[in-house]
Amino acid sequence: MFTGIIKGKFPVVSITDREGLRSFVVQFSPEYVEGLSTGASVAIDGVCFTATKIEADHVSFDAMEETLRKTTIGTLKEGDNVNIERSARMGDEIGGHVMSGHVSAMAEIVAVNESENNKAVTFKVDPPWMKYIFSKGFISLDGASLTVVDADKSNGTFQVWFIPETLKLTKFGEKGIGDCVNLEIDPQSQVIVETIETILKK
Repeated sequence: MFTGIIKGKFPVVSITDREGLRSFVVQFSPEYVEGLSTGASVAIDGVCFTATKIEADHVSFDAMEETLRKTTIGTLKEGDNVNIERSARMGDEIGGHVMSGHVSAMAEIVAVNESENNKAVTFKVDPPWMKYIFSKGFISLDGASLTVVDADKSNGTFQVWFIPETLKLTKFGEKGIGDCVNLEIDPQSQVIVETIETILKK
């Protein structure tokens, strides 16, 4: 389980591609790798991975073909930064919202409006996903728990505003038009929508 509170962005230092499998290594900060063990769950750009090897501050992960096809992990390059969150522990404060690290789809940035101390980004997704996205609702983008400011279901777009702290700690300060992010729908919203749809069909 994750909460969507990103603790930092860290660089991908190596990538090894084999048939249907990508192995990659992320360099954590010394304090953030402390206590991490092999087999632990880590959200990388919102995708849940298992740590396969830990050597000092270098942590290794494997991505299968399904993950490479459905998320941005397949387009990572050495030197790219990734958003990192370690799995939540019992008793941790949940500052964002409960997330699984199971990506629903990818969203594309179609507009960026920047002013002093603000960055408003508009994302576009395949229309079927918009039934789960509401203005003032929760959403996860690249593992960050965010609030939807404006959802335009007719155009398949929604907007998110980023404060300076979020831009500093995550990759969103580096992203622009045409870039894609990993989207995880708020599971509670999805359950409610699908339950109502099932009832109405009866």
